[in-house]
Amino acid sequence: MTQPSRRMFLKTAAMTGVSLIAAEQQTSAQILNPLRSMLGTRPRSGMSVTTSEFGKTADGKAVEMYTLDNGRGISVEVLSLGGIMHSVNLPDRNGKTTNVSASLETVADYEKARPFFGALVGRYGNRIAGAKFTLDGTEYTLPRNNGPNSLHGGNKGFDTVVWKVQPIRQVNAIGLRLDYTSQDGEEGFPGKLDVTVLYLLDNRNRWTMDYTATTDKPTVVNLTNHTFWNLAGYPNTNHDHVLTLNADHYLPTDNTLIPTGELAPVAGTPFDFRTPHRIGMSVLSVGK
Repeated sequence: MTQPSRRMFLKTAAMTGVSLIAAEQQTSAQILNPLRSMLGTRPRSGMSVTTSEFGKTADGKAVEMYTLDNGRGISVEVLSLGGIMHSVNLPDRNGKTTNVSASLETVADYEKARPFFGALVGRYGNRIAGAKFTLDGTEYTLPRNNGPNSLHGGNKGFDTVVWKVQPIRQVNAIGLRLDYTSQDGEEGFPGKLDVTVLYLLDNRNRWTMDYTATTDKPTVVNLTNHTFWNLAGYPNTNHDHVLTLNADHYLPTDNTLIPTGELAPVAGTPFDFRTPHRIGMSVLSVGK
């Protein structure tokens, strides 16, 4: 069966897979003045940002849903809880629209399962081995929320907090500015961290995510987005997706999913996507 054709360009400035030590400070004016220039401009006809109530957290905080529509058949729903991309709705070649990002139904579902679907992840995406790290001679201890390790920022990661959200309206794009301040010592991390994230959907069907973080002392930070994509639309299988990865090695992990440090060849493993083939195809079938 021929898969529907869906096209959306994704651009991100997220710091994925890189550990950064923030050794110098920037003033809020240096960071925010360029952002302010994007606010308050009237978008083209057909582009809109609307707001609705989505629910409340277990501790009673209101969660809003912001719907961004570019007037060209693409819309994105974003929650103030965790900056979650609740849905990304794209049309196929026949104009049929479906959500291509994994999501849950209610705030309670997100809080109970905490699957990180579509969420902003921080302070530190992925695992920190042994739930501790040493910086400038000081050892910092973090919550162990993934076996012996600390995962995705600990028990109170950025996916669990309600962000301050401000709509953005430009001539050719609409979007959101999300702000959150992680206090010094939150989840064991040093330094107050001010985080600003921009989501933009433009009239050329491009989705942009831009992350900025400033701190008042040396710290570690690794911000990312945790959306699960299925271009066939949920709940369909993604096994017919054709994938190419220009990587000839991968990082094996131990039984707690911490990289061992080895660089292993992908040849002969399920991770070998150097030539295009279906995700659901057996590695033994590739090339036959």
